[in-house]
Amino acid sequence: MALTGCGANAGAANNTGGDFPKKGKSIDLIVAFGSGGAVDTAARLVQPILEKELGTNVEVINKPGAGGQIGYTALTSAKPDGYTIGATGSPSVVVSPLDPSRGAKYSRSSFQPLGRQVIDPTVIAVQPDSPYKTLKELLEAVKAKPKSLTASTTGLQTGEHFAMAQIQEATGSEFAPVHFSEGASQATTAFLGKHVDVLVANVSDVTDLTKQGKARVLGVMTGERAPSLPDVPTFKESGYDLVAGTVRGYSAPAGLPDDVAKKLEAALQKAIEDPAVKEKMAALGLQTSYLSGADYEKFWAGQEEDFKKVLPLVQKKD
Repeated sequence: MALTGCGANAGAANNTGGDFPKKGKSIDLIVAFGSGGAVDTAARLVQPILEKELGTNVEVINKPGAGGQIGYTALTSAKPDGYTIGATGSPSVVVSPLDPSRGAKYSRSSFQPLGRQVIDPTVIAVQPDSPYKTLKELLEAVKAKPKSLTASTTGLQTGEHFAMAQIQEATGSEFAPVHFSEGASQATTAFLGKHVDVLVANVSDVTDLTKQGKARVLGVMTGERAPSLPDVPTFKESGYDLVAGTVRGYSAPAGLPDDVAKKLEAALQKAIEDPAVKEKMAALGLQTSYLSGADYEKFWAGQEEDFKKVLPLVQKKD
């Protein structure tokens, strides 16, 4: 099934969604992770503007579990009529159908990308009283004693898990991953309770923790320092040329009518690029990086090829 939401026929009929959405019929926005995390927060920021643009209620529905797979299954199983859309984040949405052991009932072609919202770089953080003051100190300690420190992820084969695999491959430093499949809130709670040694997360997850003195961020896996964490060096500055992060956007089940897809895309672009939304996202450490549905689709395809190469590092071993 082709991902044609933004294809050549999208504007051919010269209509704007016909009677979509029908009066009184609400739209479900599925979030495949628990409430309170970055995915949920971003969805709830765009929600009121989507309601205004589409003229109907938009209900955010959390369906956490299995590193996003439960929510993505619900999204792709829904009727492609525009009344069910969902937040999609990679690596989880890209990788889960690539690993046969996951048993995913969907593939990339099951989704119709509607627009990308943000790129959220990965960070490594430790407790404020941790003996490790720099990224180099931490990674050298773990290299000397592999799996001596536990580190959080938001589920098997999620962004944090891939980041750990990249670190291990490049430096020989192997953490012991602990997977919290309901999302960032669950992982953060475990870290704050000192149930894991290291918080592997995204910039948006640690911005407030840093301000409150509840975490010490040692490195950001991006080319430039994060605006919300100006004092935290990049991995590259610490001598490790590694880049990782989570990319988030919105999609529908594949097969949307072109006019409905066009209307949803336009509403999402308005919501994502709204100045007040961008400002609130920036305050959370989330840098808006909008792409249209067609461009998000191309980006997604490129990610799929990239992740295929490193997938063996994060697959379950018997």
